[in-house]
Amino acid sequence: MNINVYTESTPNPATMKFIVNKLLINGSADFATKESAEKSPFAKELYKFSFVNGVFFASNFVTVTKTEGTDWADIEPILKEFVKGAVESELKVQIEEQADDISFEGTDIEIKIQQILNDYVRPAVEQDGGAIAYRSFEEGVVTVELRGSCSGCPSSTITLKAGIENLLKRMVPEVQEVVSEAL
Repeated sequence: MNINVYTESTPNPATMKFIVNKLLINGSADFATKESAEKSPFAKELYKFSFVNGVFFASNFVTVTKTEGTDWADIEPILKEFVKGAVESELKVQIEEQADDISFEGTDIEIKIQQILNDYVRPAVEQDGGAIAYRSFEEGVVTVELRGSCSGCPSSTITLKAGIENLLKRMVPEVQEVVSEAL
C-alpha cells in the first residue's frame, strides 16, 4: 500500500494534523509528554525531534504540537516524511492497544450525556485533531477532558462554552454548565 500523508491546520496554532490513508489506531491515544510516550514506539520516535512538544493519535491521523518559537514551514516537511516512513514500516502507536469499548456507565442522565458527547461532539472535535472524554456529572456540572490539539487551544474555551455546553443544555435540561478538567 502506498502511504500518503497530508497536513491540516487545527484551531490551535501550535498543533498540526498529519493525516494518512491508513487506520493508525482504534480510538485515540494522547502522549502529552515525552515521559508518557514510553508505551508508544511511534510517539517515542516523534519526541526525538527537539521541536515536538505533544503527540496525539486518533483513527487515521497524528496531531503534533510544536515547541514555541518553531515555525511550521521549517518542520512540516520533516514531520510529513517521518510520519510516512513510520506508517510504512508499521511502527506501533501503542505496545498494548487497549480496546476502546464504547460502554456508558452511570445514571440515565449520565448515559444520555455520554451518548451525546460520543455521537455529536467527538466527531467534530476529532476533525480539529483532538479528543474529548467524559469525566463526571455532579450538581448540574458536566466535567470533560480535552486532549490532543484541543488541550491548551485558544479556541477550546469557545468550543466548550458556545458549542458543547449549549448542545448539552438543549438536549439534557439538567445540565447547567460544562467545564474542562486540566490534564
